Amino acid sequence: MPDELPDAEGPGGDSDTRRDRTDADPDGAVSPPSSEPGDGETPVRGSVTGWAAWRRLGLMGRPRATRANVIVGLLALALGFAIAAQVRQTDLEGLANLREEELVRILDNVTQENSRLSGEIRELEQTRSQLAAGATSEEARAAAQARLDSIQVLSGTVAATGPGIVLTVTDPERQVSAALLLDTLQELRDAGAEAVEINGVRVVASTYFTDLDDGVTVSGQPIRPPYVIRAIGDPPTMAAAMDIPGGVRESVRRLNADATIDQRDSLDITSLHSPTTPQYARPVPSPTS
Repeated sequence: MPDELPDAEGPGGDSDTRRDRTDADPDGAVSPPSSEPGDGETPVRGSVTGWAAWRRLGLMGRPRATRANVIVGLLALALGFAIAAQVRQTDLEGLANLREEELVRILDNVTQENSRLSGEIRELEQTRSQLAAGATSEEARAAAQARLDSIQVLSGTVAATGPGIVLTVTDPERQVSAALLLDTLQELRDAGAEAVEINGVRVVASTYFTDLDDGVTVSGQPIRPPYVIRAIGDPPTMAAAMDIPGGVRESVRRLNADATIDQRDSLDITSLHSPTTPQYARPVPSPTS
């Protein structure tokens, strides 16, 4: 017959054990059971006592590698990778912090610049192909002359003609600064302006602006309002660049000034720039065969 458990209320039973432990620890804390049975205690067959019981309890509390746990772990890992990739992508996308009109402006500028560069690449490739195919010396001279004309227009050493706009800035309170005129010039260049003059002064890559008490200077030449800016390029594109939100016309109006735009099918720029001889820069010698 199986062994009978001792009476719960008898000597060595649970009541006496709980009372003994309570008397031993007045705070009511229960200490881990001793591995050795006390006096009067009869160990139960198959029971685990002492530190072995605590060890078994710890093993029971460990997570088990069930199928559900594995699936949840894989999903958490995939989610972590996705979040990390998104954070990295967000860090790389510095343009996300710009306003919509700024993004539109940048996109338009990049598109126009890309179109212009693509056209130049096609022209140069065509010229190279013609020269490589044994084009006549007359064609080579014509290509060289066209390139020279383009460089002279961009450098301001020859007069220029073509479609464009006339931007007139009236400033009765003398609030328009050199910095604002420089921003205007940059906006026109970004919009594709190929030749520009302001109050009869040709504007080139080296042009600079400074403030005066009653006006500004352009490369050392004083000019006063109204400021008349003539620019050759695509008239609708340049006019739109002046009217973007937060752009030139809006900035001028905040200063109690005004800016008007006149689009022209034909516009002449006759002022010239006198280039100075570079002090340090020299052309790279052509490689000799």
